[in-house]
Amino acid sequence: MTTETLDRPATATDADAVADEAAYIQIQQFYARQMQLFDAFDADRWAGTFTPDAVFDLPTLDRPVRGRAELAATVRRNKAQAVRGGEQTRHWIGMLDVRPQADGTMHTRCYALVYVTPRGGDPRVQRVCVMEDVLVRSRGKWRTRCRLVTRDDLA
Repeated sequence: MTTETLDRPATATDADAVADEAAYIQIQQFYARQMQLFDAFDADRWAGTFTPDAVFDLPTLDRPVRGRAELAATVRRNKAQAVRGGEQTRHWIGMLDVRPQADGTMHTRCYALVYVTPRGGDPRVQRVCVMEDVLVRSRGKWRTRCRLVTRDDLA
């Protein structure tokens, strides 16, 4: 994980405000679509669910991924690795906490389970992560401006 300072979301305990039901449902739908695009290796459409200047920080990378072009390139690399490895990956998001902020953003925190299924084999949990996002409205849609992922096995 990098030590670079990012516009990271507040933890769930930092604010008492919770999203109203309509916003919560919209954000659940946003994540369902975003993760399905990711798992389908739809690189450009997935990258389009982020702001143009988005920052995506993963503990296994030397530096955060910045911007849509880098995000899409990451998905293309993932696809090439999956094809070589003969595995299908699925991401499952749960325990979603959504906190509205005074500036109109939404700070989210959830658990992300990563399942891998080898061709002809049984699925297994590959990773258990916590995903924290800052979401913003852009052209009437939610988009991720900042994502921080931590992994339980690297904590």
